[in-house]
Amino acid sequence: MKVVIVGAGSVGSSIARELLAHKHDILLIDLKPEVIGRSGLRGAHWLVGDACELSTLQGAKVEEADVVVSATGDDKVNLVVSLLAKTEFGVGRTVGRVNNPKNDWMFNDSWGVDVAVNTPQLMTALVEEAVEIGDLVRLLTLQTGVSSLVEFTVPHDSHVIGLTVGDIRWPEDSTLVAILRDHAPITPSRDDVIDGGDELFFVTTIAAEDELRALLSAESATADDAAGPEGVQPAEVQAPEDDGFDG
Repeated sequence: MKVVIVGAGSVGSSIARELLAHKHDILLIDLKPEVIGRSGLRGAHWLVGDACELSTLQGAKVEEADVVVSATGDDKVNLVVSLLAKTEFGVGRTVGRVNNPKNDWMFNDSWGVDVAVNTPQLMTALVEEAVEIGDLVRLLTLQTGVSSLVEFTVPHDSHVIGLTVGDIRWPEDSTLVAILRDHAPITPSRDDVIDGGDELFFVTTIAAEDELRALLSAESATADDAAGPEGVQPAEVQAPEDDGFDG
């Protein structure tokens, strides 16, 4: 995979180092010539220039990139680069770094951003994920604010323990994509049995998060007739022979 990274500071360099370790083709663009050859980035290609200028992106052959990552410390630069990469060069995927949380609302498809990475927001989510057992935690917003990656750690007294993935009628716009058990990832099948302490990862629309939260909450086991958040009824548990799992 060819990845163009704009900004060779600490963030951009860290991203490049990880991607190089996974054998990807990396090109870094930065205004400062002194960053070239930075230790730990052997094998990376370099281009000195202003990535907000079309001539620089043309010289980088951005149209051949699978992903463009805008990782500078300037939100204006990250937005402009994402917009140019998407609209002028047709790059399939753009990732934009959000430095100031107040600017988060601009990092969407209007500016050509497919995935916005807000470091403070991500750190907050990771802290919550570590301590909020039994609650749904949003880890990442995807597709310009329409979908999200969320995590749920199953409490040891949860009503879903002992059920198989296929027993549960998941919300229509939510998909279970991974189970983390004993530090090992599992690709879920309908026959996998949910256990206490499992970390469940879903890709879901943001609108469906409340329904997913109601399904997984401890109250669902004892309050089947109670409405969930904003009138959402807890999802039903199916009979084993009724396959409600889309995976």
